[in-house]
Amino acid sequence: MDAKQKYLLAAKALDDKKATDIKVLKIAKISTLGDYFVLCEGGSTTQVKALADNVEFLLKQQGAEPLRVEGYQSANWILLDYGDVMVHVFLHETREFYDLERLWADGELVDWESEA
Repeated sequence: MDAKQKYLLAAKALDDKKATDIKVLKIAKISTLGDYFVLCEGGSTTQVKALADNVEFLLKQQGAEPLRVEGYQSANWILLDYGDVMVHVFLHETREFYDLERLWADGELVDWESEA
């Protein structure tokens, strides 16, 4: 499964569970961390966990397992690291505080909905 397939499936999994403000940033040209960030937010820690669980479930069905998962217990910000794709699931307040979109503003915003 290539990076594009991963980020599209992750974004769809998030959309299916009613994540808000889903964005995909292409960071391959500006970072060695990976190729894409998928960012979204949930309205509660319960929803944040459900969003992360759905991403993990759907990608696992396609043979992709995260290299690591961070933040699941607190569920303010859950990171699913798939190597070339990193999925960030935030509570709204946490997303505003860390403002990854500003920090990674040199990344290219991907219109994932038109590619799905």
